[in-house]
Amino acid sequence: MKLYIYEHCPFCTRARMIFGLKKLPVELAIIMEGDTDTPTRLVGRKVVPILQKQDGSHMAESLDIVQYVEGIGAPVLTAKSDAALDAWGQAAWKPALGLIIPRFTQGDFAELATPEAREAYRLREEKAFGDLDALLQRTPELLAQINPLMAQLATLLDGRSEETGLSDILLWPLLRCLSIVGGLDFPAPVLAYARRLEQQSGVPLLFDQQIH
Repeated sequence: MKLYIYEHCPFCTRARMIFGLKKLPVELAIIMEGDTDTPTRLVGRKVVPILQKQDGSHMAESLDIVQYVEGIGAPVLTAKSDAALDAWGQAAWKPALGLIIPRFTQGDFAELATPEAREAYRLREEKAFGDLDALLQRTPELLAQINPLMAQLATLLDGRSEETGLSDILLWPLLRCLSIVGGLDFPAPVLAYARRLEQQSGVPLLFDQQIH
């Protein structure tokens, strides 16, 4: 199977996670930023991730891909959904985006490997979020919003079973995104959780790319 992705994208990370957790081989294919032809040819619209299945057909939507791959062989998403973790992700999403987006446009990702691709991404995010330099200047304000949430998450994760479920597929990609943010607190239980799923999924965190 082949998985078309952006390296930075949290929705693509969901699909990468399930392959790693299930120890299933998959070929990763990068779609460059600004490339609308490839995804449109595969699924009729500009979207990632896209899975090319064993029969050569293609499917989009991250959670649909997760469900499809989970159905191959023995299940690994055996934990029940955790409403508290899901609610945390919803609460953290908006301030997280404010921190993540301006840093992602500066990040070292394969889909941004050319000046044209990086500029296409910057323009796309600027259209959605406005002046990215101004957004980066709001870092102290946004950290003040999200650091208490990270402390709250630590209490939710401390002592939690290591059994994996759909809530982890939703939560961990957001934490991976946040690992690019310099100055963000990762309390010990949150860091241990992030590192454990990094190892189990084979998808690297972004601490080595931190931008303050």
